[in-house]
Amino acid sequence: MGAGGWNWNDAWIFVSAVIAERLERDRALHAALPVTGAALADVLAAADFLHHSVPSREELETSVRRLAGAGLIIAEDDLIRVAPPGEQLWRTRPFSGLSSAVMTLQTQLNRLAEPGEADWSLDDQAYNAAVREYSLRLADGR
Repeated sequence: MGAGGWNWNDAWIFVSAVIAERLERDRALHAALPVTGAALADVLAAADFLHHSVPSREELETSVRRLAGAGLIIAEDDLIRVAPPGEQLWRTRPFSGLSSAVMTLQTQLNRLAEPGEADWSLDDQAYNAAVREYSLRLADGR
């Protein structure tokens, strides 16, 4: 099924989306709020946690388009949710811990799915707002 079209950034953003959405889901459930998905700032925070860098606007946009086009995530405005096929991929991956999760997921992506091309774009203003929000959280120690 897969032809090896996925790259490391795609796996990095996917794992970041999974982490960010799970943290947001826990916060929402704890506060008895509806679960809506992870904000872009949450995805940037998870990406920084995983790789000690923040993806560029272009990296984020390209990977989200590919992942959403493959049906693995759902991107609506500035919210990212892991779709049921993405949940299945995450749950059935070989367990390797977070330190090697990105490489493991890239291998799984290349075996199981083809990249897609969703109609989603991230303008500079939305990206910069997410970076600012994440930077403020870092400054506040959150």
